[in-house]
Amino acid sequence: MAGKIRIYRQRIRAVTTIKKSTRAMELVAASRIRKAQDRSAAATPYARELTRAVSALATFSHVDHPITTERPNARRAALLLISSDRGLAGAYSSNVIREGERLAEKLREEGKEVLPYLTGRKAVSYYRFRRREVEAEWTGFSDNPQYDDARTVGQTLIDAFLAGSENGGVDEIHVVYTQFVSMMTQRPEVIRLMPLEVVEGEEPPAAADVLPLYEFEPSAAEVLDALLPRYVGNRIYHCMLQAAASELASRQRAMKSATDNAEELIRTLTREANQARQAEITQEISEIVGGASALSEASAGSE
Repeated sequence: MAGKIRIYRQRIRAVTTIKKSTRAMELVAASRIRKAQDRSAAATPYARELTRAVSALATFSHVDHPITTERPNARRAALLLISSDRGLAGAYSSNVIREGERLAEKLREEGKEVLPYLTGRKAVSYYRFRRREVEAEWTGFSDNPQYDDARTVGQTLIDAFLAGSENGGVDEIHVVYTQFVSMMTQRPEVIRLMPLEVVEGEEPPAAADVLPLYEFEPSAAEVLDALLPRYVGNRIYHCMLQAAASELASRQRAMKSATDNAEELIRTLTREANQARQAEITQEISEIVGGASALSEASAGSE
């Protein structure tokens, strides 16, 4: 019985240590989530307006440019998968990896070869464990991305896109990331980064969708050449910021759940330890009473 109580106490101490760790990680994630949200919100207007500007140029310039030209018989597609470097974030990484698998399967059904480009150790580990080929990988900045990181990733993708499938490059670029909706909701999203989809059709667009008109100097092609790296780098940076906010929100929620579970387990173990201690005391009292009765009976028999 004493050994059983000792085991309960050891388990309580172990769970208490885990609870302290999960609580600390919850507080760290909660303190960083606000900054991540602010960075994502601050980058959103520029990303939106830059996308509208590039869309307007692509729609009204009437020039054949790689950023807007659909390549006939596209054979290779790049898939940029944005995951996390660390775990303990619930289903965050598994959800975005699963969405990437669905996109890859869809592209293969269209007869395209998928070339993975990965950010985050979780995605890298997933592909390495399955012995899959990876074109490029980047790690170490998932929860605090900088623009230089996005620019490095973007330049690699631009080089592959401009080279084309004939020269070992790609014909399309797709991005899979996690969009931050709220503290409780983070949703995996897929966007086609290039070629840019051109607005067409005869129906008048809605007021919010009306694209601005521009005059091009020196030429539309040169303007698009100058905007291409900015557009790609900024879109990837915005996706990384959204993913970072989603990762921290998922980790904060997962660590809070782990802390609550640890507290419940400590209460359960404490109750079981008290019951075991009470049973031990009851047994000791019964043994004492039994011994006393035996002595009394022995004394009475001797008389």
